Amino acid sequence: MNEKISQILREIEHVVVGKNEIVEKILMAILASGHILMEDVPGVGKTTTAMAFARVLGLDSRRVQFTSDTMPSDILGFSVYEKSTGTFVYKPGAVMTNLLLADEINRTSSKTQSALLEAMEERRVSVDGRTYDLPQPFIVLATQNPVGSAGTMLLPNSQLDRFLIRVSMGYPDFESQISILRDRHDRDPLADVRAVVSREELQSLQQQAAQVEVHDRIYAYVTHLAEATRTHPLVELGVSPRGALAVCRMSKAYAFLHGRDFVMPEDVAAIFPDVCTHRLVLSAKARMLEQPADAVLREILDAVDMPVLRER
Repeated sequence: MNEKISQILREIEHVVVGKNEIVEKILMAILASGHILMEDVPGVGKTTTAMAFARVLGLDSRRVQFTSDTMPSDILGFSVYEKSTGTFVYKPGAVMTNLLLADEINRTSSKTQSALLEAMEERRVSVDGRTYDLPQPFIVLATQNPVGSAGTMLLPNSQLDRFLIRVSMGYPDFESQISILRDRHDRDPLADVRAVVSREELQSLQQQAAQVEVHDRIYAYVTHLAEATRTHPLVELGVSPRGALAVCRMSKAYAFLHGRDFVMPEDVAAIFPDVCTHRLVLSAKARMLEQPADAVLREILDAVDMPVLRER
C-alpha cells in the first residue's frame, strides 16, 4: 500500500473508530474522483467522518447544512449588479470549493438538490447564462438520514446516479463503543486531526489510480453484471452505462489501494454492491417480497461467471 494512503487511513481511524472498511471505501471513491453518499440513522458518525476527511486531505472545504429553506443560490452562487461598473459580478456559492460537505442532503427541496447536478457531473456551474469551472479536485461528500425519517424526502434518481458509492456507517461494535465513550467525554477528536497530504499530492494519487490497467475480460465482466441488473425479474431499472463506468473507476481505486497496478475480477465483486445498490429501481414485486437491492446484487454476483485472470 502507498505510504501516503497508509498515513491518510491511520489519521482518519483516530477519529472514526471501528469502521476501517467504510473509511477505506470512502478513500477509494475519492481516489476515483467520485462523490460519496453516506446514509444512516443520526448519531453514528456520518458528519464526523466527512469532516475528518476534509481535514486530513488538506483540501479547501465548505459545509452546508441542508434544510427546507436552503436555496439553489446558496449552493451555486448568484450575480450582483455593481452600480459603479454597470456590470453583474458573480458571488460564488458553497460549491466553489474542493470538498463540499452536504449535510443531510435529503432534508432540502428537489429544486435545491437539482442545483448540484451539473456541478457533480461536469465540475462546473451555470449562473445567469455564464459558466464557471469548479476548483479541482471537486468532491461532494453528502450525508442523509434514511427515507421516512421526519423531514426527509427522496433524492431524484438522476442525482443518486451521480454518487459513485453509497455506504452505511452502522452502529459501532461493543469494544469500539467503549472506546468512544472513554475517549470523547472531555475532548473532540477532530481537534487533533492534521492534514497528511496536500491538494497536489491527492491529485497525483488520483492520477495514479486512474492509470491502473483494466483487462478486456474485466470490461466484459462488468458489462455482464450491468446487463444482468437490467434483465433481472425484480429490477425495474438496472445499472446505467454511467453506473458501469463507475464500477470500473472504483475497481481501479480498489486495486490501487491494495498495491496493484491492474484490476482483478475479485476487485469488481468487492465494490459492486457499494457502487450499484443506490442505482437500482426495484419492481413492485421486490418491494412486496421485501427484497433489498443489495440482496439482488449478491444474487447477480453469484449468477454471473467470474473470469479467471492470473495475478502477476
